[in-house]
Amino acid sequence: MIKVIELKRTVTDSNDRDAETLRRELRDRDIFLINLMSAPGSGKTTLLSRTITDLMGRAKIGVMEADIASDVDAIKIRSLGAESIQVHTDGMCHMDAGMTRDGLAGLGDQLQIVFLENIGNLICPAEFDTGAHKNVMILSVPEGDDKPLKYPLMFQKCDALIITKTDATPYFDFDLALATERALALNPAIKVFPVSAKTGEGMPAWEGWLLDEWEKQKHA
Repeated sequence: MIKVIELKRTVTDSNDRDAETLRRELRDRDIFLINLMSAPGSGKTTLLSRTITDLMGRAKIGVMEADIASDVDAIKIRSLGAESIQVHTDGMCHMDAGMTRDGLAGLGDQLQIVFLENIGNLICPAEFDTGAHKNVMILSVPEGDDKPLKYPLMFQKCDALIITKTDATPYFDFDLALATERALALNPAIKVFPVSAKTGEGMPAWEGWLLDEWEKQKHA
């Protein structure tokens, strides 16, 4: 049975302050929080499933699945052996720091890496600091290489960009080099990882970065 938390908190002007406090508290507890953002259908849950499977035994992983409704993603994640909780946002199109804190309270103790699978859209989630240590965006090949032009804030806010479904590149008009160039023009520090969660191609590079960043936090 998946536990579902209904969150009805409104956005406050103090969100940035709340987010920084949460980030510090999680660091003190040795918890590494990643805010994972994308459009619907980009493959967030599939990527998470592959990542969890690959890293099983190397870290204790938890996932907060944020959705307006349903608990199908949380059930899938839990079936892989990771701690999982479903967060319903009462129609809100994003998670903020207070909502993230409430969601974390529903997860088990002793976790080391926690993923927040944010609400699926490329606008609202980029505008609110959740208290995560790293922001990661997913862009799938079928979405097109023009998304940095249409949703610049999302690319500017993220530490890493995962380009998913690369195995489908032959079937879509997607220019990987151009998508990367556009992302770097908005955010020169962003790390770009082309991957296929289906075939496993590119996954070691993404997972290696994730583990490296987790290690850096432990020694910060």
